[in-house]
Amino acid sequence: MTDTFFNWTRRGVLAAGVAMSLALGAVAPAEAQTPPGVLIVGQIAEPKALDPAAVTAVNDFRILMNLYDGLVRYKSGTLEVEPALATGWEISEDGTEYTFTLREGVTFHDGTEFNAEAVKFNFDRMLDEEHPYHDTGPFPLAFFFSAVEEVSVVDPLTVTFKLNAPYAPFLSNLAYPTGLIVSPAAVEQYGADFGRNPSGTGPFTFAEWRSNEAVVVEANADYWDGAPGTQAVVFRPITDANTRTAEMLAGGIDVMVEVPPVALSEFQGDDFTVLEQAGPHVWFLILNAKEGPFAEKAVRQAANYAINKSALVEEVLEGTADVAAGPTPPAFAWAYNESLEPYPYDPEKAKELLAEAGAEGAELTFYVTEGGSGMLDPVAMGTAIQADLEAVGFDVTIETYEWNTFLGEVNPGLEGKADMAEMAWMTNDPDTLPYLALRTDAWPDKGGFNSGYYSNPEVDTLLEEARVATDQEKRAELYKEMQTIVQEDAPWVFVANWKQNAVMNDRVENFALEPSFFLLLKDVVKN
Repeated sequence: MTDTFFNWTRRGVLAAGVAMSLALGAVAPAEAQTPPGVLIVGQIAEPKALDPAAVTAVNDFRILMNLYDGLVRYKSGTLEVEPALATGWEISEDGTEYTFTLREGVTFHDGTEFNAEAVKFNFDRMLDEEHPYHDTGPFPLAFFFSAVEEVSVVDPLTVTFKLNAPYAPFLSNLAYPTGLIVSPAAVEQYGADFGRNPSGTGPFTFAEWRSNEAVVVEANADYWDGAPGTQAVVFRPITDANTRTAEMLAGGIDVMVEVPPVALSEFQGDDFTVLEQAGPHVWFLILNAKEGPFAEKAVRQAANYAINKSALVEEVLEGTADVAAGPTPPAFAWAYNESLEPYPYDPEKAKELLAEAGAEGAELTFYVTEGGSGMLDPVAMGTAIQADLEAVGFDVTIETYEWNTFLGEVNPGLEGKADMAEMAWMTNDPDTLPYLALRTDAWPDKGGFNSGYYSNPEVDTLLEEARVATDQEKRAELYKEMQTIVQEDAPWVFVANWKQNAVMNDRVENFALEPSFFLLLKDVVKN
């Protein structure tokens, strides 16, 4: 590696960024360039950890997908599954056994061998409370593999998963970051600190993590799927959207994700390319259905009528999203209930429902984040939502948190703390979001993400039936029925489905957005 490379990664990335910021307005973009071969990515937040089994945010996944591989992966530009660390697989006739043939000759970045024992270690660590390294968790998305009864080593290059029932999303979940394979030796060496010392088999190897400054990864020249197109990638957390935009304009970063809608017009011209990609995204408000005003369905419905979602989409988000009708994104065309119409903006209807429920003047505590994965200008959105709710008679107090602090408040549940909270999910299957966030058994004290404590036995049954149905048409019927019930029950305010965006400068080649919302940077070239 060159001296320039090390200056930008291990010693100087933060200083360079600060200098760039101080020079804004005085330095033209062409005069303030990052070095060739080093891609600088402006992230929206500091990662929580670099252990794929231990994190939930797309912000973190965007780094992890470049450090690790799974048995399978999403084919570029799709959510279809293709081989990765597994070269192929067979499924038993009853749909309860998956046998994978593993890729030969692959090693982890720490030099240890990838094999069937490593695969078994990964899933046992997540799923078996008696596993010696289960205490390196918690593993919040282990739900993805709750159908797995046993992982068995057949031989060094063959591994079998035994499920307790047919489970339609299984392969898709294996392609999700929670299914990425980590080095058992590294977990054994670092224990609970593995998330700061990651080792995978991916196209880039971990070099350094300077908290609140940068995560640096270097090209893995021996990668089984070909060497990366750039020497290194530096992921810089720049939480303030205006600062991130200014850095991009000044040349301090090469790629910026989640461009604020109001800033898109600043990236016109030959120096920049703006990219947009629809995907399975839902931006919503979790409502506390267990206690307080939103324990009443009529009050939850009132909130849906009170908020002018079309104005949010057109004026705050500058047309970069569509109004959401329910819990399932339209990107899942086969499972989406097209008969559902979004709640119309009807403040008089909202007032009527509040009066009937005796909830006029109800006091609400509203959790808002400064920024995070897919959160769509959350402070501006939160302020506009507050105004709409107050216009129909609610008394709303906003509490604003940094992203990881926000997750620490919301994910354990809103009980005793708040009445509503912003949230966004990017999902890989129509099962994922409702199963993890709308079932009764997904309440936070049961290990899920149903932070508003919604409960409807009929929804529970539909979701359980859908995930074991092997016929896609049957699954679709079940999901569509679920959407109808959930929309009526209104456990959330359904706000928007976002079209993700990013901007790159003219020195970046082969960069593309994926419908998965992940960043796959192996083939990117930085001139």
